[in-house]
Amino acid sequence: MSNRVYIFDTTLRDGEQVPGCQLNTIEKIEVARQLEKLGVDIIEAGFPVSSPGDFNSVVEISKVLKDTTICALSRAVKKDIEVAADALKYAKKGRIHTGIGTSFYHINYKLKSNPDEIIKKAVEAVKFARNLIDDVEFYAEDAGRTDNEYLARVVEAVIDAGATVVNIPDTTGYCLPQEYGEKIAFLMNHVPNIDKAIISTHCHNDLGMATANSLSGIINGARQVEVTINGIGERAGNTSLEEVVMAIKCHKDLDFETNINTREIMKSSRLVSTLMRMPVQPNKAIVGRNAFAHSSGIHQDGVLKNRENYEIIDPAEVGVKESSIVLTARSGRAALKHRLQVLGYNLESDELDEVYQRFLDLADKKKDITDEDLQILAGREQSHKDKPLQLKLLQVVCGKSTVPTATVQISFNGDVFTETASGNGPIDAAFTAVKALIKRRVRLEEFLIQAITRGSDDLGKVHVQVEHKGQTYYGFAAHTDIITASVEAFLDAVGKIA
Repeated sequence: MSNRVYIFDTTLRDGEQVPGCQLNTIEKIEVARQLEKLGVDIIEAGFPVSSPGDFNSVVEISKVLKDTTICALSRAVKKDIEVAADALKYAKKGRIHTGIGTSFYHINYKLKSNPDEIIKKAVEAVKFARNLIDDVEFYAEDAGRTDNEYLARVVEAVIDAGATVVNIPDTTGYCLPQEYGEKIAFLMNHVPNIDKAIISTHCHNDLGMATANSLSGIINGARQVEVTINGIGERAGNTSLEEVVMAIKCHKDLDFETNINTREIMKSSRLVSTLMRMPVQPNKAIVGRNAFAHSSGIHQDGVLKNRENYEIIDPAEVGVKESSIVLTARSGRAALKHRLQVLGYNLESDELDEVYQRFLDLADKKKDITDEDLQILAGREQSHKDKPLQLKLLQVVCGKSTVPTATVQISFNGDVFTETASGNGPIDAAFTAVKALIKRRVRLEEFLIQAITRGSDDLGKVHVQVEHKGQTYYGFAAHTDIITASVEAFLDAVGKIA
């Protein structure tokens, strides 16, 4: 048996069934082009009989793609099959995907039929489709909950009727990996003509088992896997293309191969996410923004020493430039030192210790530490020792029915001084207290507050310009507390007065 696994992508059909994620024909063509570039073998482009838009999308995609097989879905109904064949008339390689429900639930409650009648309809549909096209795939809907012996009868009958591929869908995501694998193995061992068709998996993720079930199906004999980009699809979604492909690539001991150019995975993921307006969850395997991000100090240290300590996939293999060392309160000195070196700061051990302590204080207040934050911290450390005036304590009281009051404590040449003052606001009150402490006549000429990034927890930068005896002095500071930043910037300026 060949170890080649064919990738059947149904992002444009099953994936598009997500409420609010419908695409127009132009968008579908854009996705289809990227899927062909990605290297998928078959694209299920739509369900032509369902709407004029779906019909037109299949037609236009068929005109554009050169190498990929274009598949059109239908029910086991002659009209569906005729419309599907008509939509595929421009396809270089076309396939009709027809089928019918085979589980007890579908036969008795949905179709209100009986097992023998279902086999008869299945055979008729496949034969009719084969008269119109050479490549016919049959799906046994809800095969995951179908009795194995009956399912074997259905599979044997549709292969005899001319099906080139037989799809065994776990439509409701019910199966466990061992159970689904055993189902595929049962068919491989009990369907006498099984060698005349490719067996396909089509697993849904209702219990979070879609990828595991698909891999179990492949291991037990399936050679086509039906997937979507980002795992999108009906209800909890379909099997994720990127997960199956990378699992096969990582586990070389399985000895399977696909035609996927994995370096196009991230680009494909972002395109689908953007066009369908469906964000990828941050912790999504392979394509989530945190898939190659490390925030734990232990992990960061390990990755910096050797990527393979905590990564089984080289990010470049899926189109990600590099791993991300995310600085948080859990990060260690090694990660901080590494990032500072990247930014051009080579601090001595004692300087790094000082920056690290302030980094931890900042990281406890902020969700994300940016490069701008680090530059401020590092720059502050390099100039901190030269500042004659340093803020030791700041306490403000303000509110709608309260006179703004500030208590400021500063150190100068080892001595500590404290002053309390009121003002028009908390910053004005603090500045008045500082003026009282330094006992110099200074005039504030310019006061500018600027957010470094966007968000209520981000650092604020403060620039001040003061005048004393005709001379101008500038001060700068940054802090998540904008009042603290203002006072430190004011002290930075007045501290420069001789």
